[in-house]
Amino acid sequence: MDYTDRLRRLAINDERLPEDDLDEVEVAPDGLDAKTLALARIAALVAVGGAEPSFGSQADAAVSAGASPQEIVDVLVGIIPVVGFALVVAAAPKVAMALGYDLDDAMDATTRAHPE
Repeated sequence: MDYTDRLRRLAINDERLPEDDLDEVEVAPDGLDAKTLALARIAALVAVGGAEPSFGSQADAAVSAGASPQEIVDVLVGIIPVVGFALVVAAAPKVAMALGYDLDDAMDATTRAHPE
């Protein structure tokens, strides 16, 4: 199905656009590659205030598709003008956990290294 047909079906809430068609985006030869799709999904999770497990699965998908943790964080910074700083700040700990980075330990270490 080409993009115009898919867009029309989305716009009219056509029930013929099954869940399987949405998964097709990942494998379409002329569509988004898996890395780009996973990064876009992370951005969408930030925008909707996604749950921690969702960030984990999408971060795993992004890394498996070749994205680096730096690129994932770059997505967070890149969407600040669109979604706002507050949503990105709220998502940052979820993304950190998804990437295996313990923010609490990092903050404790910073506090020990630079006591006030």
